[in-house]
Amino acid sequence: MRTIMTTLFASTIAHPAAGEGSGNTSPVAEVVTFRLVDGADPAAFVSAADDMGPFLRSTGAMIKRTLSVDDTGLWTDHITWTSLEAAKAASAQMFEQPAAQPFMAMISPEGMDMRHAPIQLQQE
Repeated sequence: MRTIMTTLFASTIAHPAAGEGSGNTSPVAEVVTFRLVDGADPAAFVSAADDMGPFLRSTGAMIKRTLSVDDTGLWTDHITWTSLEAAKAASAQMFEQPAAQPFMAMISPEGMDMRHAPIQLQQE
């Protein structure tokens, strides 16, 4: 499972989407959509996601994070980063974090989608 997830994230990090260039220092949204593996407890998943908070905050680059799930079981992890480079660096470091392992183990690699997009408007 870890190998599959590492490969999925690594390919996304290595191949930015169209319009993403190097040197981009504007805030960027990282949007990951996925489903949980069969039998995963949603409450345990949310707890595991929360356990990643200290690592994400330690990067100094996470601005905000929102985790949601719709009524079909499609989850969205939306993180606002200070830059595309910061988002990619954090994704690469995540696999070294013991706190990330329970979170990653509950995500089904099939159908998972990760994308980055420069933020154009943000309202609170």
